[in-house]
Amino acid sequence: MKIICVGLNYRDHAIEMNRPYPDEPIIFLKPDSSILINNKPFFIPVFSGDIHYEAEVVLKICRVGRSIAEKYAHRYYEEITIGIDFTARDLQKKQSGAGMPWEISKSFDGSAPVGRFIPWKGLPDKGNISFMLNKNGERVQSASTSDMIFGFDSIIAYVSKFFTLKTGDLIFTGTPSGVGKVNRNDRLTGYIEGEKVIDFNIK
Repeated sequence: MKIICVGLNYRDHAIEMNRPYPDEPIIFLKPDSSILINNKPFFIPVFSGDIHYEAEVVLKICRVGRSIAEKYAHRYYEEITIGIDFTARDLQKKQSGAGMPWEISKSFDGSAPVGRFIPWKGLPDKGNISFMLNKNGERVQSASTSDMIFGFDSIIAYVSKFFTLKTGDLIFTGTPSGVGKVNRNDRLTGYIEGEKVIDFNIK
């Protein structure tokens, strides 16, 4: 099982990070050891002093496919949830500044909490699904999938040119603006169309 992530896929987040809009999806991977499920707590790692949350809509792949045409991409996912792409921002800046790969800042153990999956067919148009993240009861991120630069089907068509998608693979589809630091004893809760799908603590 693989975790495929898309970077800078919301216009406001690209502006927030002072980066130009990408011409193609920016792809990176996380290992399966990064997954946290069942609202288990996230433990801040000792190697970073600046861990940031990034709430994202996550797709679960439901069938095997490669080189998928965009018009057929909707057949390859049936459920979505909220995931958190935890990022060691200090390591990311250091690695990027040195022109080095920055996977260690994104792909460390526990860096991908994933919520309870819900059927996407019961939701509004997939191009206009609202979601949000609260930290300690206060809203910090709120967006709609209509704000994405590359939509779900476009992402699947693109990544399947390079990777065979397999049942159970996860795709983190990008985060909107509002990312920020977490501290011990914080609590993160994520919602899709007002339904809570993830709720966990920072330790």
